Amino acid sequence: MKDFSLALLNKIEIIIEQWVEAVRQDEKIETAKELTYKGIRDSLPILLQAIATILSESEDSDIKTLVEKSLEHGKLRAKQGYDAEEIAREYRLIRCVIFSVLEEDLEQGTTVEVIRAMRLIDTAIDEIIARCFQTYTQERLKEFEQLQSQMRLTNQELTRLVRASKDNLAHLAHELKTPLTSIIGYSDLFLRQMKQNPNVENNVPNLEHIEKVQRNGRQLLRLINDSLEISRYEAGQMQLHPTEINPQTLINQTLEMVESLASAKLLKLTLECQNCPEQVITDSLRLQQILTNLLSNAIRYTETGTIKVICESLPDNQWSITISDTGKGITPEDQKHIFEPYFRVVSADNSYLPNSTGLGLAIVRRLVKLLQGQISLTSQPGIGSTFTITLPTEVSLS
Repeated sequence: MKDFSLALLNKIEIIIEQWVEAVRQDEKIETAKELTYKGIRDSLPILLQAIATILSESEDSDIKTLVEKSLEHGKLRAKQGYDAEEIAREYRLIRCVIFSVLEEDLEQGTTVEVIRAMRLIDTAIDEIIARCFQTYTQERLKEFEQLQSQMRLTNQELTRLVRASKDNLAHLAHELKTPLTSIIGYSDLFLRQMKQNPNVENNVPNLEHIEKVQRNGRQLLRLINDSLEISRYEAGQMQLHPTEINPQTLINQTLEMVESLASAKLLKLTLECQNCPEQVITDSLRLQQILTNLLSNAIRYTETGTIKVICESLPDNQWSITISDTGKGITPEDQKHIFEPYFRVVSADNSYLPNSTGLGLAIVRRLVKLLQGQISLTSQPGIGSTFTITLPTEVSLS
C-alpha cells in the first residue's frame, strides 16, 4: 500500500512556502500583511508532521500534538488580530496547497489509497480548524470581557468628567449672569434717562450708573480672562519665555502695582530680601502674574495688619517667595479645595467677597507648575495665611 505520509514529510517545506505565499497574496487576509514569515508560518510544520503520522500505517497517530498545536494556533491568531474569516481562508488555502503539492504522489496510488489519504487529511484539517476556533473564540471572549470592563470604567470616568464640566459651566454661567444683568440693567436705565431728559444739567446720577457699568464690566472681563487662562493651560497652549531677571526688582514692581489696594485698607506692605538671589532665569510675566494674584488675594482677605513678602535663596539651585497676611485665614476643610477652579472661601455671613472669581489660586497653581516649581499653604482661621512658592533658579525648556 502506498505510504503518503513519507511524501508529505518530504514536501513539508514546499507546502509551507507555497502556503505562506498564497496567504500573503490573498487580499482578504489583511492581517497577514503585517506579519513576518515566521509569524504566518507559526506551528504549521508541526501540524503537518502530525498529519503525516495519521496517514502512516506504521506509526501511531500523533493526535495529541495535533490538538495541542491547533489550540495554540487559535490563541496566537486571536492575539495577532485575525478575524474568523481570515482564519477560515488560511485553512482553505492549506487544504488546497497540500493536495496540490501531493497531487503527483496521489496519482501513483490506487483509488482506495487516494480516497483514504484524502479523507484522513480532510479529517485532520477539520479537527485542526475546530480546535483552532475553540481557543480563538475563547481568547476573543476574554478580550471582549476586558474591553467591556475597560469601557465601563471609561464610561464612569467620562460621566464624572461630564458632570464636573457641567457643574463648572453652570457655575461659570451663574458668575457671568450677575455682572451681565447689572451691566444691561444700568445701561438701559442710563439710556432711558438720557432719552427722557436730554438736557438734564445734573449728570451725577448718570455718572454713578456709568461707574457701576464699568465696575461690573471689569469684573466680567476678569472672569472671562481667568477662564481663558485656565483653558489655555489645560490645552497645553501656555509657553515659557525665560529671561534673566532680578527677583527683588520684579517683586518691588509688583508691590507698587498693588500698593493702592493695600493703602485703601490701611494695610502695611513689607519686603524682606536680604538673602534673595541676585539673578534667576524664569518667565518674568508668569512670575509677576503669580505674585499679583497672591498679593491681591492677601489684601482682599485681610482687614487689618500686614502683608509680608520674603524672598530667599535655597540649596540645590532653588529659591522661594513667601507671602504672609494677617487676614481671615482658611479652615483645614477649605484648604483641601483652595486651588480648585471656581472654589471660593465663604465668609462668616455665608457670602463670597466681592471681585473674586474663584479662579485666581487655580491659575497660580498652574503657573507655578509651568515654572517647574511648587506652592504650599499654611493657614489658621482668624490668624492669617502663608503661601510659599519654591522655584528653580533656572527653568528648563527641555
